[in-house]
Amino acid sequence: MDQSPSPPTFDYESALLACAQGDRAALQQIYAREASQLLGVALRIVRRHDLADEVLQDAFLQIWQKATTFNPSRGSARGWIFSIVRYRALDALRKASREIAVDETLIVNRSPATADMLDNLSRLAETKELQTCLEQLEQPKRQSILLAYMDGYTHIQIAAQLEVPLGTVKSWIRRGLLTLRECLQ
Repeated sequence: MDQSPSPPTFDYESALLACAQGDRAALQQIYAREASQLLGVALRIVRRHDLADEVLQDAFLQIWQKATTFNPSRGSARGWIFSIVRYRALDALRKASREIAVDETLIVNRSPATADMLDNLSRLAETKELQTCLEQLEQPKRQSILLAYMDGYTHIQIAAQLEVPLGTVKSWIRRGLLTLRECLQ
């Protein structure tokens, strides 16, 4: 049985506090630790590598400029960083004057890979608690949250994918996120 020591945990909250005080090294540490995963999130949403690169650059600029606004009582520092990337990616989609060519049949016919998403999450040591909490959610709530936050689907796209009313999807996501928040505290 291999008892290799686990890597030291990274203190995202301290790194954001250091960014708020103008410490560029803290921002570089966040970038070195999370850039590839954040780029993956952006890429899943915008579906173009060049645009995902721009999103990541804009997001790190915003992280640097807005680090003082992080409030630990509203969620984790890492979650705050990921949400900035997600919102920047969604903004990039909304603001793009050109259409992104996506085969609609892929979206409509795509079977949700909820199990695959949970497998990917399980590989990340820092998401063990999140994975445990996600597994406790009812399947429709979990699936809606994963489609929104992992694949970047809008509520309308999720409703179409799951063939349920839009209000139901919004309710599942809202209630699911509240349950996750309680579980993670």
